[in-house]
Amino acid sequence: MSGAERRTYRSALRTGQAEATRRRVLAAAAERFAEHGYGHTKLTEIAADADVSVETVKGYGPKRALLLAAFEQTFAGSEGSAPLLEREAFTAIEHLEGEAYLAAGIELIATANARSTGLWRAFVSAADTEADVRAVLGQLLDRRRTDIRETVGRLRRRGLVEAGEDAQIAATLSYVLAPEGYEQLVLDAGLTERQYRDWLGRLVTAVLRPGL
Repeated sequence: MSGAERRTYRSALRTGQAEATRRRVLAAAAERFAEHGYGHTKLTEIAADADVSVETVKGYGPKRALLLAAFEQTFAGSEGSAPLLEREAFTAIEHLEGEAYLAAGIELIATANARSTGLWRAFVSAADTEADVRAVLGQLLDRRRTDIRETVGRLRRRGLVEAGEDAQIAATLSYVLAPEGYEQLVLDAGLTERQYRDWLGRLVTAVLRPGL
């Protein structure tokens, strides 16, 4: 191995280790925020749970940035502002058509809601009292609305939308697909995961094809 190859290898190794550490910190932050809430979570606790120094956690930005990144990783599988439909889980179903595409998409959203509902509750609660968190939440909601509008377009191109304006359908789906539905039906009302998925499928179908 040449000197340049060794340097490239060491650089790639360090990058991989840094990414793994960041994922671990965000996972620890997500668990803390979901269980104890935003205001009661300390960076020292996140550091201890992730087995890193407090300085490492602080290096990832202010607390609100940790909350956002933790939610993105928990919900979508990776952090960042990339559209949801460009994330790995969603690009993996892009080849599907018709009912298979719709069913796979509903399954992905249902699973994401199950993973992230507690963290979402902490996010919304913190936004009620923290102006900086409220601003971040507003940006996240804007991104979600954009994602859903694009999704409606893809569904229409697959012949899965029979009537209505895309903007109105997207607004309705934004409500139907929100994590609050999982919280109310599964955590509060006691529905099973399967019952929630079936409910979500029926409701989404009713929005897209009201004549069925």
